[in-house]
Amino acid sequence: MNVSLKGRDLLTLQNYTADELKHLLWMASDLKHRIKHKGEYLPLMQGKALAMIFEKRSTRTRLSAETVYKHNDLDLLTKEATIPVINGLSDLYHPLQILADYLTLQEHYGGLKGLTITWIGDGNNVLHSIMTSAAKLGMHLHIATPKGFEPDLRIMKITEQYSKEYGTKLLLTTDPLEAANGANVLVTDTWISMGQEEEKERRLKAFQGYQITMQTVKSAAPNWTFLHCLPRKPEEVDDEVFYSPRSLVFQEAENRKWTIMV
Repeated sequence: MNVSLKGRDLLTLQNYTADELKHLLWMASDLKHRIKHKGEYLPLMQGKALAMIFEKRSTRTRLSAETVYKHNDLDLLTKEATIPVINGLSDLYHPLQILADYLTLQEHYGGLKGLTITWIGDGNNVLHSIMTSAAKLGMHLHIATPKGFEPDLRIMKITEQYSKEYGTKLLLTTDPLEAANGANVLVTDTWISMGQEEEKERRLKAFQGYQITMQTVKSAAPNWTFLHCLPRKPEEVDDEVFYSPRSLVFQEAENRKWTIMV
């Protein structure tokens, strides 16, 4: 695989080919093995400077060296910048989180092709990053969101095109159990993102029935696993699922370190 990513911006996984995504995951896995398991010292960024710009409060995001931005601002920044721009988290996409998720699944299952990912929750930036990349890696995607909380329509159209191009299955429903049917991976996220605090009461009402429980996973594949980018609230997933051996959330959290390094 002859892939060169030097000098590239990372705003959305939509801009990356299947081979480029696989290369990013390979690099993250290689760094993890060499640094964590072999104890190698790799001063890859020694002497380099990183400028971080934040528009939202996020202690965890700062600690994992990410930026928080409106996506339109990022588009403008890349036009004016002479150095690569990395989107750590914007209102539209969260590419670094999804790379960590894919690395986690790759480690657990031994590969990604053929897996069915089920998203149950809000049509947010994390979901958008899954939608613009899963099919490229051969994964099927089931999405369950309440009415009025669907993913962005433009991104939905792109996802439908990818599904046809790569021969994967795509399901959009309002029924969490329908979405969970046959799922290898169950994923959710916060129902109330930063800046949506005033909508809390309305959102909690709209998302009733969307908590992932052991009842939900009865519809999933026998080898199901669970992901959540954290921090988690009990209404999103119950303790039995969150703390079960099938939950990969802490491995997923660690892998943020390795994917951001690439």
